[in-house]
Amino acid sequence: MYETISNFVAAFLTLSIFSFLYKDNPFYKFAEHLLVGVSMGYAIPVLYENVFIPYVYIPIFLNHDFIIIIPSLLGVLYILRFSKNLSWLARYPITFTMGIVGMGVPLSLHTSVLVQMRSAMLPLDNINTILIFIGTVTILLYFYFSKAHRGIYGKVTNMGIWFMMIGFGASFGYTVMARISLLIGRIQFLLGDWLGLIK
Repeated sequence: MYETISNFVAAFLTLSIFSFLYKDNPFYKFAEHLLVGVSMGYAIPVLYENVFIPYVYIPIFLNHDFIIIIPSLLGVLYILRFSKNLSWLARYPITFTMGIVGMGVPLSLHTSVLVQMRSAMLPLDNINTILIFIGTVTILLYFYFSKAHRGIYGKVTNMGIWFMMIGFGASFGYTVMARISLLIGRIQFLLGDWLGLIK
């Protein structure tokens, strides 16, 4: 009985989301708001148990580590974003967050730039490394805007455009295939678990 009810609820919510393909409607809005509400209702207790209790409550009230009060107050200032008069105070924790992000730039430079450069500096002994080398050089030349893209240089930069379009197309195709697999899963649920038309 419980499985039948849960299947009907899941099918109703799935069809409500699919109804957006026709147009925006109350069923879609209900399912969307329910998703956001349930997500937040799940996330808040998880954050309370996994973040607030071990990193704020226990250090301050049980271990008497009062230095933790400073970052805790900075975190509380985020909530003032919803106040008209005190919203400017939320800029202080945002500033600290941006500073922490800036500290990660050297690490991301290593992982995103230096590793890519190392993989592009392989011996040109097969077609794959040759294509990687040509693609890297032509794309970099395309983004060199100090020289007009005319003549032979323009043809080389056009090759860079082709390499970029192939890369963007492959990445978009991968994203579409991931979404298609989710769609197949939902259709299998509707036709199999709910309606019993397929096994």
